[in-house]
Amino acid sequence: MTHTHSPHLPPTPAERLHALDNLRAVMMWLGIVLHVTMVYTVRPMPVPWQDTISSEGADAVVGIIHAFRMPTFFIVAGFFVALLMQMRGAKGMLKNRVARLGAPFALLWPFLFVATSICVLLFVHRAARGTWGMDESLIVPIPGHPKIATIHLWFIWMLLWLSVATFALAPLARVVSAAWRLRLGRVFAWVASSTFGLAALALPLALLGLGYKGGFLESSGSFMPPLAEWLHNGLFYAFGLALYYQRSVLLAHYQRRWLLYVALGWVFITLSGMIVKMEFQQPGSIPHFAFYSGLVYNLCTWFWSVGVIGLFTRYLHRSNAVLRYLSQASYWVYLIHLPLTIIFGAMLVGEPLSVLAKCLINITATTTVALLSYHLLVRSTPLGALLTGKRYPFALPGLRVAGAARAT
Repeated sequence: MTHTHSPHLPPTPAERLHALDNLRAVMMWLGIVLHVTMVYTVRPMPVPWQDTISSEGADAVVGIIHAFRMPTFFIVAGFFVALLMQMRGAKGMLKNRVARLGAPFALLWPFLFVATSICVLLFVHRAARGTWGMDESLIVPIPGHPKIATIHLWFIWMLLWLSVATFALAPLARVVSAAWRLRLGRVFAWVASSTFGLAALALPLALLGLGYKGGFLESSGSFMPPLAEWLHNGLFYAFGLALYYQRSVLLAHYQRRWLLYVALGWVFITLSGMIVKMEFQQPGSIPHFAFYSGLVYNLCTWFWSVGVIGLFTRYLHRSNAVLRYLSQASYWVYLIHLPLTIIFGAMLVGEPLSVLAKCLINITATTTVALLSYHLLVRSTPLGALLTGKRYPFALPGLRVAGAARAT
């Protein structure tokens, strides 16, 4: 029997975990949309591959997704690290993170780095000369981005070391008295449930972004990221850690007020777009542009991050066959999607198609190949067990999903 739940009642603890698993899967898929769309932006992106056609609609899509996707990832990641700490202790948490993050990175990064590099060379050659080939001289170096990089795996690289830091700092938490932990928890609950408190959290992010173009922090992809990246992403991770210990109050709060937070996010992303467009058209027209641009963008980031958590907690908290399968596949999809988006994008360079058509074709092709490769090559193999902690028996996708649906 399928369990139902009134949207007006707070989800059970198990349903909250289903909601965050479902959210994580959707955020993974949005990575495909982001990396497909970014090659068609009017404003330059920090990547060397770019199609010969562009659209301001692509800029809007990239700006919207980028505003909340990775921050939400880090919040959810921090939440699950705290869960692991409570269930398995600090050593058990670290062992799990090394197995789920460190081992896949060590195993797959060399292959993905080479594959991505080849795809980039092919794309750039096709965009510059209209033919297939590879010429490294066509790649324009991007300041602040190393040649040997973590590529899109920077997230799991950084999350691995944040987990190590959590393990190292865990003994300090035991020094704090229960009374002080209670006080600190109450302060955090107020900040995290207050519109003004969340807005205040945007200020340090705006200051960290001052050293970046437009006030927007960019991932360097470095194995030794600059301090600003650790502080920026670490703030969201720490928020997720603290959120776990106040989950009963805060997740219920976000569930009730998700629409308000999403609406506030739209206000600030609209304002951000207006500021960026004005500065792009008339450089220097806005005093202290980087600060104000970063501030309004990060206001959107916080409101949307907690808003989507509330949205999923309220409406997508149940586990079903399709969402469960996509959640299980999401890690693999995240790992391999970037070279796929690049090579499919290269195939579409020069084709007489609109930006929208190219994006839809690429998103569909990348999603299909990623899911098929997961099912045929990963799900029922030791690699699948490494990624998800469980090895599933092989079955045709349609039959598997249909059977699972009948069992619920």
